[in-house]
Amino acid sequence: MSQSTSSEPVRQLTLDETWDMLSNDPGAVLVDVRTMAEWNFVGVPDLSSIGKEVRLVEWTSYPTGAPNPGFIDQTTGGVRPDQHILVLCRSGARSQAAAEVLKAAGYANAHNVSAGFEGDIGPDRHRHGGWKEHLPWIQG
Repeated sequence: MSQSTSSEPVRQLTLDETWDMLSNDPGAVLVDVRTMAEWNFVGVPDLSSIGKEVRLVEWTSYPTGAPNPGFIDQTTGGVRPDQHILVLCRSGARSQAAAEVLKAAGYANAHNVSAGFEGDIGPDRHRHGGWKEHLPWIQG
């Protein structure tokens, strides 16, 4: 795949923007780049109400933290370069890096779900503001 020539930064999506895009764009794909342990023990987004399924593709492996060498192929199988790919992780950091790699690989509409699945750590030392607090999800 050719390298993207766009120097535009990865678009940061709010949870509302993410849900609207997934609901209204038949080609929009949600990719959760957390680890298998996170999917199993924390939960995963539930897109069944809009007739879609989340793609679960590890960015790095747990517990080693080793990069997933098949990340781009696993993420983009069957996805056209012009489709919207919405990337989600726990808090928006890994998904930002993953979206940047996808964009550089020619997927110009790779976006970061900035709130993540769990959100940021609050003063109570718990995570708040993420997908899990505002949108449908199921226990893995």
